[in-house]
Amino acid sequence: MDVTTRIGVVMNGVTGRMGYRQHLLRSVLAIREQGGVPLSDGRRVLLEPVLVGRGATKLRELARRHDVEHWSTDLDTVLGDPRWQVYFDAQLTSVRHKAVVAAIEAGKHLYTEKPVAETARQVVELARLADAAGLRHGVVHDKLFLPGLLKLKRLVDAGFFGRVLSVRGEFGYWVFEGDGQSAQRPSWNYRKQDGGGVVVDMFCHWNYVLENLFGRVRAVTAKAVTHIPRRWDERGEPYEATADDAAYGIFELDGGIIAQVNSSWAVRVHRDELVEFQVDGTEGSAVAGLWGCRVQHRSMTPKPVWNPDVPTTERFRDQWAEVPDNAVFDNGFKAQWEQFIRSVAGDGEHPYDFYAGARGIRLAEAGLRSSAEGRRVELEEIAP
Repeated sequence: MDVTTRIGVVMNGVTGRMGYRQHLLRSVLAIREQGGVPLSDGRRVLLEPVLVGRGATKLRELARRHDVEHWSTDLDTVLGDPRWQVYFDAQLTSVRHKAVVAAIEAGKHLYTEKPVAETARQVVELARLADAAGLRHGVVHDKLFLPGLLKLKRLVDAGFFGRVLSVRGEFGYWVFEGDGQSAQRPSWNYRKQDGGGVVVDMFCHWNYVLENLFGRVRAVTAKAVTHIPRRWDERGEPYEATADDAAYGIFELDGGIIAQVNSSWAVRVHRDELVEFQVDGTEGSAVAGLWGCRVQHRSMTPKPVWNPDVPTTERFRDQWAEVPDNAVFDNGFKAQWEQFIRSVAGDGEHPYDFYAGARGIRLAEAGLRSSAEGRRVELEEIAP
């Protein structure tokens, strides 16, 4: 039996920061370097990428630099070639829908950055089209593979928390306006007309994190704001920031769990990591970040007493224990690529499909509606 299988992957949008760094360099090329994706029957799936985009010069240079044989500026021709079985899209969300439809019509399995499309309705339509064509479909869900959240999942599965009561999340950092110091994020992130906004960007992540760790989100109350109304783009030109740069959300989950998550590109960091989640339960609590996870069990919980007239001498952070790694954690983007490729090869399922992606953009839509109307918004069910 041949121990290797080859799958050709169309990679559209790899000249962008995320498409290049995380998906091409640290995922597909890293999988190539390790000799493919291992399957449960002992075979390995070798990935052969073709780089697609609008700029021939950039594509040619990327292909030369990383010893990639194939590249093209003609997506239609590439989709018509049977050598390529998987279509990946890391373009701007505003142009992704048309390309994904073309890939479905060409019979390609689908894996995309999030959000899959601009509306939940569009994503559900794409999912149903792909189902009807018998195609696998998946959406990025990298936060689930962060070492800190993998440790948190370990605690949830072990019943460490007892009954989970609440989740509190803090995400963000100060993104410079772009005049005195260069901005750390591209300018389109701050233009609503280009698909920008922290709600659209981050609520999709929070949906799958909350859903897969604690339960489905059933309702949301949110406030989205634009704290910094004027920024400077990559050419040093000022522009009006029309998209929200911060959002403050309350999410109601299955089982009565309440999650509060603040997301901001206008906050200065005073925490150990750029994102942290505190989970409180009847039997214990945990604080998880990108890498670390600390716990405090009920039996070891101190008894603080409120007294504003006396200085606090307790070192509360020292009362928590660090959760050990007990494993080697791979790059999250690479891990999810391997998960999707295994499903294409018939080796297991891929639960983070377009329907999961639709639930993410549905939460973003509901969050924006809640903010605009000043009310709690219940979420409609989305399922195959």
